[in-house]
Amino acid sequence: MNTAVAAFLGKHNFPVHQDINSVIDALLFDMHEGLSGRPAGEDMIRTFCTPPSKTAANESVIVIDAGGTNFRSCLVTFDANCNPSIEFMEKTKMPGIERELSRKEFFNQFAENLEHLKDKSTNIGFCFSYPMTITEDGDGVLIGFSKEIKAPEVVGCHIGKELAKALAEHGWKNKMHISLLNDTVAALLAGAATAANGKRYSSYVGFILGTGMNSAYIQPEDPAYKGLKEQIIVCESGKFNAVSCSDFDIAYDKKSVKPGSGIMEKHCSGAYLGPLSFEVIHTAAAEGLFSKKFADSLLQLEGLTQIEMDSFLHAPYNTSSVLGAKAAESATEEDYVRLFELLDAVVERTARMAAALLSAAVIKSGKGKSPNLPVCLLCDGTSFYKTYKVHSRVEAYLEDVLVRQRGLYYEVVSCDNDITLGSAIGGLIKK
Repeated sequence: MNTAVAAFLGKHNFPVHQDINSVIDALLFDMHEGLSGRPAGEDMIRTFCTPPSKTAANESVIVIDAGGTNFRSCLVTFDANCNPSIEFMEKTKMPGIERELSRKEFFNQFAENLEHLKDKSTNIGFCFSYPMTITEDGDGVLIGFSKEIKAPEVVGCHIGKELAKALAEHGWKNKMHISLLNDTVAALLAGAATAANGKRYSSYVGFILGTGMNSAYIQPEDPAYKGLKEQIIVCESGKFNAVSCSDFDIAYDKKSVKPGSGIMEKHCSGAYLGPLSFEVIHTAAAEGLFSKKFADSLLQLEGLTQIEMDSFLHAPYNTSSVLGAKAAESATEEDYVRLFELLDAVVERTARMAAALLSAAVIKSGKGKSPNLPVCLLCDGTSFYKTYKVHSRVEAYLEDVLVRQRGLYYEVVSCDNDITLGSAIGGLIKK
C-alpha cells in the first residue's frame, strides 16, 4: 500500500488489515452471551426448527416474500424427485407503503395480494424480513417495521395468525399452516435441500450480504445452554457492536437514521459502503492526500453510492462512472493509486468481517471436522458476489482461519431462487 494512504488510514484508526481472529473471538463471546440470555450485541433468535428430515417430494407450498418495499408471492411445487418448479409469481408493493393502514386493512391487503393463489396449497412459507420473535408453533410476533411501512397497529401481532384469519374471511376453504422465517433461515434451508447427488454436509449456515447483512446457523444441543435443543439460530449479525470504529465510521454513524445501532452492518453492507467511502475520500481530499485540482473536484461530491464506488474499483479508467469521470478530468496517476487503495481498503475490511461472521457460525455449529463432511455455507446477496473481490477474498480468508488454522472444513454454495425455495421448505416444517 502507498505509504501516504497507510499513514492517512492509520491516523483515522481505520484498520488496513483487520485481524479476523480477534473479530471471531469477539463474535463467539457475543453469541455465547446471547444464547445464555444475557445482554449481547447480536439478537440470538431461536427458531425452534431444524432442516426437515422428510423430503419435499410431491408437495406444493405457497411462498410469500415480504420485505423492504416489495411483496412477492408464488407457488412452489416439488415433483417426485424433489425438483422444484415456481409458478404464478407476482410482485406488488408492500402494504403500508403508500398510506397508514389499520391492522385489519394491512392483512386484508395481504389477502388481496394472494388471491391468485387461493386454495392452491394448505402450506404457506412466509419470509418476513422485519424484526420479529419466532414462537414455538412457527408464528412470528412483529417487533417493529422499518419507517417506510406505516401500520403501527400490526406491531406486536402474531403475523401468521392474523394472515390466516384474513384468508378465511376472503373465502379460503382450507385451514392454513403458516410458517414465519427470515431470509437467512430461508437461505440455510435452501442449502440443506439442494445438495448435489453424492454430496453430504455436516451442518448448514445461511448468510446474506446485500443491502443489509445477517447470518443463521444450526446450534447443537449444549449443556451450557439449559433447555436449548438443537435448532436454527438467527444471529442478527448486523447489530454486532464489539468492533473498533474508525473516524469515518463514527462520522457516518452520526449522520445515519439510527445512530449507534447496526454497527457491524454499517461497516460492510451495501446500504452503507457508498456513504462510508464518501466519508473516507472526502476527508482525504480535505487533508491534502490528492493533488489540489483533483481534491477540489472530489470535494464537490455531495455523496456516493455503493454502485459508484464499486464501479471505480472494477474499472478505474471508465469515464462513465462518477469517480472515473472526475479522475479523467483532473487526477494524476498518483491520485488514481491513492483513490483506488482507499476504496479497496473499505471493501477489504468488508471481506474480512464477512469471513469472521461465517467462521464464527461454523465454529459455533461444532461441525465441519471432516473434509468429506464440510459445513455448507449458502451465501446470498449482491454485495457478497458482485462487490470488487469480496467473494474471492472471503474464501481465501476462510481457507486460512478455518481449514489451515482450525482444521474445519466448509463449502460456499449458491443456488437460484434460494430464498423462494428455502421459504417453501420452511412452509413444510410442522412443529
